[in-house]
Amino acid sequence: MSQSYACRNNDRYISFEGIDCDGNARLVMECIDRHMAIPGHSNVFWEYFMKKRDGGSGPRPDDLFLIHSNINQVRELFETWEDESAMRLLVQLEEECC
Repeated sequence: MSQSYACRNNDRYISFEGIDCDGNARLVMECIDRHMAIPGHSNVFWEYFMKKRDGGSGPRPDDLFLIHSNINQVRELFETWEDESAMRLLVQLEEECC
């Protein structure tokens, strides 16, 4: 049993080979930054999110972890403002890296 688990574990890491998850997460975060710079696009949640991103409430998380942990809110942001290009990036990140 432990041998088959090791194989599954190894396959998982191989499946991410060649994918720039950190770079793709940075692209999604740039989309979020763009929205936060537009008056009226922020709210209490996004203020908290940006503070957390900067390490204001503990250790600074990496972009991929922060996006993955808040994937539904990020999706809602892009849907609300009909940002189709950001949504495509988010879907790609979610499918390839989360």
